[in-house]
Amino acid sequence: MNKYIPNALTLLNLFCGSIAVIFAVNNNFVTAALFVFLGIFFDFFDGFAARKLNVQSALGVQLDSLADLVTSGLVPGIVMYKLLELSDRSWTAINFINDSSLSFREISLFPLFGLSITLASAYRLAKFNIDEEQQTYFKGLPTPANTLLIIALPLIIEFQNSDAINTIILNKWFLIVVTILSCYLLNSNIKLFALKFKDYSFKNNGTRYIFILLCLVLLIVLQFAAIPIIILLYIFMSVLDNLTSK
Repeated sequence: MNKYIPNALTLLNLFCGSIAVIFAVNNNFVTAALFVFLGIFFDFFDGFAARKLNVQSALGVQLDSLADLVTSGLVPGIVMYKLLELSDRSWTAINFINDSSLSFREISLFPLFGLSITLASAYRLAKFNIDEEQQTYFKGLPTPANTLLIIALPLIIEFQNSDAINTIILNKWFLIVVTILSCYLLNSNIKLFALKFKDYSFKNNGTRYIFILLCLVLLIVLQFAAIPIIILLYIFMSVLDNLTSK
């Protein structure tokens, strides 16, 4: 039975991601975010369970990436598409007829640029599967971290209640820059530390412990607005750790 536990957790990740897609398409970003958080939770513990139970397998690796492509690839792409659509109702649109019995369906073209995040995520996951170096660190921003960055944007609008911040987030050029930056970070060669503990000593995990502590403080103080700062902090601390370890 042990060998099925990690894969069951991975499928729960995929299940949560699929539900998140439905809510994101219908502009219910809060509920979509809830299921994304659940999916990422299962994504973290499927690998943890596989290592602890010593049942790691090639099937598990492939299944994990397929689940991540939905939860941490398709969902953030849809969220960015929706945000770009909300940012400017004047985007050029085109009408498609899918069936003679259906009415005209209007699709905005430029917001489709947000789906670049989905494409970049798929490319990153494919590279990760064939890269044997990324066992103790990540090369480029992991897809779950990138998803948290994107999904945080509508949550900040919903809960932070700041007109100034909302104006920035719903600026189409800001969203375009975030999309390009997201795609770059996913497939960059920046070495980022992984939250994997071989032991629990501070000597070998100082950077991880400090990062987790700072994350908790930032989340308590800034709530959802802390998430983009945490992603930047993660990159900064990783680069600093790389420089000091040389």
